[in-house]
Amino acid sequence: MTESPNFRSDLTVELVKHSAADTDVLFAARVSTLGEQSVEEIGKDPERSKGLINYLMRDRHGSPFEHNSMTFLVRAPIFVFREFHRHRVGWSYNEESGRYRRLDPEFYVPGEDRDLVQRGRPGKYEFVPGTAEQHALVGKVMEESYRQSYAAYRDLLDAGVAREVARSVLPVGLFSSMYATCNARSLMHFLGLRTRDERAAAPSFPQREIEMVGERMEEEWARLMPLTHAAFNANGRVAP
Repeated sequence: MTESPNFRSDLTVELVKHSAADTDVLFAARVSTLGEQSVEEIGKDPERSKGLINYLMRDRHGSPFEHNSMTFLVRAPIFVFREFHRHRVGWSYNEESGRYRRLDPEFYVPGEDRDLVQRGRPGKYEFVPGTAEQHALVGKVMEESYRQSYAAYRDLLDAGVAREVARSVLPVGLFSSMYATCNARSLMHFLGLRTRDERAAAPSFPQREIEMVGERMEEEWARLMPLTHAAFNANGRVAP
C-alpha cells in the first residue's frame, strides 16, 4: 500500500458539544445569597448581571465560572498536544492512539506567515520572519524528513512489527486528533498562558502553533459566553 504524505500548516478546532452560557455563572454566584431562588433571578436585569460577572472576575471569585462545559475536537501536530497536556486542572483529554490504529501520513510544515528566527536570550527574545531562503529550506528539509520517517514506519508495519513499536520512528510534526473538554475557568487559564494580547496584565510568550489553537477556542467561547469573555478581557485576561 503506497501512501503519499500530506503537508499542511493549518490547525483545526471544532466545538462538538457544549453546555455553556453566561447564565451558568449567574445562578451559581447568586445561590450564595438567594438559595434556590437564584434561578428565578436570571434575565431580570441584564446590566446587573453584567456587573455581577465583572465583579466576580475582578475580585477573583472563580468557582461560578466552572458550572459549564465545552468539548473541542482539535487536530494539530503532536508537539502542540505535548504542551497542551500540561494543562491538567479542569481539563479532560482523549487522543487518537498509535498503539491501536495505523497513523495517517499528515505532517506540519509552517506557513509563510510563521516567524522562523529567534533573536535574543531566553526570557528576553523575539521572533522575526526569516528570509525567503530560510522558509524554502524549512519546507524542503521537513518534507524530506517526514517522507523518510513515514516510509520507515510503513516498512516496519509491513514486516509485521506492532504499531506501538513502529510508531517510534515518527516525528512530533505528525498530526494527531484529540477531544478536549474544559470549563470557562480552565479555558481562561489556558488562554492567559497560551495567547498573546495587549490587554493581558501579565505577558505571555506562547509557541505560535498552540496559540493558533487557543485563538480558535476563544472564538467559540466568546460566542457562547460574551459577558464572561468581555469581563475576562476587561480584567487583564487573568483567570479568576
